[in-house]
Amino acid sequence: MAIWIDPPGWHAHDRIWSHLISDTSHEELQAFAALAGVPARGFDGDHFDVPQEWYAAVVAAGARPTGGKELARLLRDSGLRFQKRRGERPLAAYRNVLPQLEVEHSVHLVASSLPTPDEPTAAVVVFVGDAGGALLLVRTVVRDAWAAPAGGREPGETVLECATRETWEETGLRVDAGTLVPCGYERVTLDAGASGRWPNRRNYVACFVTVLEEVRPHVAPRGKDVDAAEWVLWPEAERRCRDEFWWPLFAHVHDRARA
Repeated sequence: MAIWIDPPGWHAHDRIWSHLISDTSHEELQAFAALAGVPARGFDGDHFDVPQEWYAAVVAAGARPTGGKELARLLRDSGLRFQKRRGERPLAAYRNVLPQLEVEHSVHLVASSLPTPDEPTAAVVVFVGDAGGALLLVRTVVRDAWAAPAGGREPGETVLECATRETWEETGLRVDAGTLVPCGYERVTLDAGASGRWPNRRNYVACFVTVLEEVRPHVAPRGKDVDAAEWVLWPEAERRCRDEFWWPLFAHVHDRARA
């Protein structure tokens, strides 16, 4: 169990960088980075980028120096490699955070404008905003928690059909599939293979964002899985949802929208 860092040698943004990894867990890496004062924005899925001028301080805080090739081998052998496509941004990695999934699993949270692979996409999430900047949240019955409209894909249903159906059932809104823009995904990997409603070892939850032309249209749940739907402003959305594992993607999407 160790934290490792390679020597500065990676050039980007007019600086020289090191890579900081854990050979044990993402949680260990995140905890060490926080204690060492490495900004959260330096996280890139399976490592932190550390500028050259911080290298000595991070080593003094307990990171073990090693060469770049050896660091890459340690990361690969640890099983913690965070796969992503060009242009995607890793936001977070978790172990065993889905409350209704009793088997061992990992969840990778990714910001992306690319669609998810069709066959392994098992569910969707839809982030809905209105013309006045309000955000739509629903309260799920099973978890008694607030979230964006979401749900599992039914047999024979396309990903977009699932997105529009779930939004209708949970909020009463008829959203145009053509306005749904991919904004990221949750990648759910089951250690022991398919389980329950997760049909593959690696599954995707596709996330979309849409902004309505109206201001706070009427919303009301149509199904039994949700018992409330409300328009809220950013501070209230943050208060209700900031501790949820998917929050970094929600915040990333709406921070960009407000910029």
